[in-house]
Amino acid sequence: METYSMTQVETLTGINAHTLRIWERRYDFMKAHRTDTNIRYYSGEQLKTLLNVAILTRNGYRISKINNMSFDEIHKLVADIQLNNPGNYSDDIHLLTASMLEYNEEAFEKIFHKNVLRKGILSTISELIYPFLNQVGVLWGTNKVSPPQEHFISNLIRQKIIAAIDSLPLPLQNSPTIVLFLLEGEDHELGLLLSNYIAKDLGWSVIYLGQRMPSENMNDVVLQTKASVLLTMLTTPRSDNFIEKLDFISTNTNTTILYSGNPNFTEIIKNKTNFQYLPSPEAFINFLKNFPS
Repeated sequence: METYSMTQVETLTGINAHTLRIWERRYDFMKAHRTDTNIRYYSGEQLKTLLNVAILTRNGYRISKINNMSFDEIHKLVADIQLNNPGNYSDDIHLLTASMLEYNEEAFEKIFHKNVLRKGILSTISELIYPFLNQVGVLWGTNKVSPPQEHFISNLIRQKIIAAIDSLPLPLQNSPTIVLFLLEGEDHELGLLLSNYIAKDLGWSVIYLGQRMPSENMNDVVLQTKASVLLTMLTTPRSDNFIEKLDFISTNTNTTILYSGNPNFTEIIKNKTNFQYLPSPEAFINFLKNFPS
């Protein structure tokens, strides 16, 4: 049985620990389990209930009223909110989280297609999928969910992004070129795939190298492709040797290197002249749109 710590539940639901403790004292619908050392934890079913409760409270339902509802009533109310108030990304992130916990592909499909029909694939990726993956820790490997859950949702999203990339036209011959890569030791590829779609959708020529790219080969790639920009993702800080690989690429290519991921890297790299940190998909989109032609 999957179990979740107070911190994980707080992160995934948006309900802070103080509020959870108050609810536990005052109401009957949610009582945390405790370890032998008296540490609170929650089951997967409890987490799914709290995800629904978070949606209800955000939509104006008082917790005292929710406390008197059955689980079926809570579920029906959430379904009604989803139907009648379809534009709330915060609610949809919670629903995507629930679909991941339940291994529910059908629920994932409904949420994904609803948003694509309303706002298009680019907005769905940048405003829903990216924040969802960031919140549940899939992008950066922060262990907020179990490996099977991470693999399940990652592969569903991967399929959607690759299909979306394949549907885009080829770039014009004079389009600027961006090279997307992960260094050796970096395995979290979803963020790079999201960037692939964004860049190609904005008309860039994308050279997608994927995972585990040796740093010593990057100079040849830049020379051969005449790339204007490089983009990589950095997840867990490793060692000075890891940063040295980026320094090697930077020194030998003299090309702008965009990077995203773990913000801990910003302190290490911020003084390097041709590195630029991207805190969000919107920052990446703005960079590409404003790049001098």
